[in-house]
Parts: sequence; C-alpha cells; structure tokens
Amino acid sequence: MLTKEKFKNKDRLIKGISKDGDLKISVVKATDAIKKARKNHELSLLNTVLLGRMMIGSLLMASELKGEERIQLRAEGDGPCKLIVAESNSVGEVRGYVQVPDAQIDYSANNTIGDGIGIGVLTVSKTLYNEAEPQRSTIELIDGNITDDLAYFMVQSEQIPAAVLLDVGIDDEGNITEAGGLLVQRLPDAAEGTIDQLQQKLKTFPSVDELLQEGHYIDYIIKKAMNPTAAKELDRQPIDFFCRCTRKRFVKALRMLGRDDLEAMSDEGQELVCHFCNEHYQITKQEIQDLLQETKAKMN
Repeated sequence: MLTKEKFKNKDRLIKGISKDGDLKISVVKATDAIKKARKNHELSLLNTVLLGRMMIGSLLMASELKGEERIQLRAEGDGPCKLIVAESNSVGEVRGYVQVPDAQIDYSANNTIGDGIGIGVLTVSKTLYNEAEPQRSTIELIDGNITDDLAYFMVQSEQIPAAVLLDVGIDDEGNITEAGGLLVQRLPDAAEGTIDQLQQKLKTFPSVDELLQEGHYIDYIIKKAMNPTAAKELDRQPIDFFCRCTRKRFVKALRMLGRDDLEAMSDEGQELVCHFCNEHYQITKQEIQDLLQETKAKMN
C-alpha cells in the first residue's frame, strides 16, 4: 500500500539553478528503480552497483533533454561484466542490463569495483528531435567505476566542467539501502574555478545514499550541495524503471526477418527475451508459420 509518507519519498529527480545563474544542478533518488533492475536481471552485488550507477548517470544526463528524447550509456570492457547498458529519457523512464548478470570479482586480489568492467570504453548516445541518427561520443574508461568516467566524459566530449556523484548503498546483507546521485554543471557565465571549488567540496560531501538513509530527501540534498549559494527549483518529475517492449513489437521485428530465417524456426515456437527488462515473450509455431506465409506472398 502506498502511504502518504512513501509517496512523498518516491523516486524522483529535481532540477535547479544557482541564484547567480552560474551553476545548474540535478539530484535524483532512484532506489526503487534500481531494486527493480536487480530483481529483473538477478544481478550480482557487483553488477547491482555498476548498473545502478549507470542508470543514475543516464537519468541525470537525460534531465537536460526534451519530450521523448533519450540518452544511452554503454560501458564495454575486458572485465567479467563485459558490457553494461543504461538508457533514460526526459520523462523519467530508465532501463538497463548487463551482459553477464552474475559476474563477480575477487576483492582480496587488490581489485576495485572498476575492475568489473576493466579496460574499455564509455559510449554516450543521444537520440534527439530532428536528428536522423543518434549523436555518439566515445571515451576510454579512466577508472571503470562509472562516476569518475562520466565526469571525465562531460569535460572531454561535452566540454562542460561538471561534478558528479553516483551512489548505490549496500548493507551488510547485500541489500540495496538507498540509491541516488547528483550532477552539477558550470554555465557559460560562471567565473573560472567555480566548478573546481565545487568538486573539492564534494570530495568531503556525504554520499547521496547516506543522506537518503538519514531521512533527507532530494530537496535537502540540492540545498546542501549548493550551500552557501541558494538554488532555485526548475522542475521535478517521478522516476521509474520502465521498458516499452511489448509482444506486438517482437512479432513486428520477426516480420522483418528473411524467408530463410523464418523457415529455420518455423518448426517450433520461440521464446524472445528483452535485454533491457528481461521480459519473456512466447511466440507460437503458428504465428511464425503465418509470418513465413506473408513473406512468401510478398516474394511472388
């Protein structure tokens, strides 16, 4: 049952701007969304944190988009996780997956969480209005912990100095406590060194999940991060783990296959799985045979 208190503290993202107009900030609480991703994909502890950070990062970056525009983060490397993908749009829908959901690393061998992805690249793709193809930028991963990599991406590819915190809290039993993050970006009229001062401040800033565990909501976090500068709220929106896959879309995708491919699978039904949400769809033998007949008819 959704109580008044739970509703007040639901996953949300809030955007603001400093009083002087030199910094913009987004803060997000994404605890329930990441819990759902972990459950859907049966993620290891390692992947829970890494995918969680990717999802938080994509939500923060998508807060700058409009309407149905979306952004995708794709981290790929030689570590045991191999590939991690998160995608968000400007209305607060987020989804993601990991190529190897049960991947682990040996922390006793001086490994860090960044070794889960290892040496590799981070690719950011933006699907924007009036653009025929997504805009893509790729950088080498500098750490693999996602937080430092995303901050580096903002400077290198976006040419926007930024401060980033991406936090997924885990208790002693391996459960997610809280999860959230913040993104502060320097605006063009900001004085030189403004973002550097903020980055130094955030080095001693409590993690976002700790603040959430203490009962502080994102309104408090945005004020604390911007203190002593006042922040004006611009917008807020709910956040949900949400995938737009449907059985109808999977059948439509099968319709695009060639005759040989459909014939190869026409003797039995097929189970199709969405990478992003792990939803399973059963396509019957008869449906595939009907698609095959449609394809043959078009060729005559």
